[in-house]
Amino acid sequence: METIEFEHPVARSILTRLRALNTSSDEFNRLTYRLGFMLAVEATRNMGTLPLPVETPMEETLGEKCIEYPVLLPVMRAGLGLLAPFQELLPESPVAFIAMRRDEMTGEAELLYDSVQNLRGRDIMILDPMLATAGTALSVIDYVLEKGAKKIILISIVAAPEGIYKLRKYSNLTFITVSIDRELDKNWFILPGLGDFGDRLYRGE
Repeated sequence: METIEFEHPVARSILTRLRALNTSSDEFNRLTYRLGFMLAVEATRNMGTLPLPVETPMEETLGEKCIEYPVLLPVMRAGLGLLAPFQELLPESPVAFIAMRRDEMTGEAELLYDSVQNLRGRDIMILDPMLATAGTALSVIDYVLEKGAKKIILISIVAAPEGIYKLRKYSNLTFITVSIDRELDKNWFILPGLGDFGDRLYRGE
């Protein structure tokens, strides 16, 4: 497994505003979109390309064309906040959906819904803004591997060290996050974190 803590001053500034208790839901949505687009750029850094001749106004030159667009898989509901910026950068990518629910007593994830088809040989980007216990992430990763996924990139905004540690068993996984936070509290919430991402995204205040 490869772990990338995305280092960029603009990303850190946006994350600070996302963390703030007084950030409104409307602003939280806008900030999520901006940060999501930056993460999409980082996540696609190693996409495969083929050479492509192109005629400029001055002369012919050799450019590149992206190939093998990844499948985008937002984990509902919070992952939907990252979908739009990834689609803007990757409109050719198909989209699948999966919904998980975490048992607040055990921290384990339960599958509620999915639209994931055969992924055999496909790269996949899992969009889930928070990695806490990694219960949801482990379930989703195992699920897409069963469907035949080749290479997996898991994208989050904040993550706990305890969750990252549990991901180490996957050799074909790249994990990208803006911040590795300090720890989980006794209720499995990330500290310092930013609260419940889905609630803040969709509360409509």
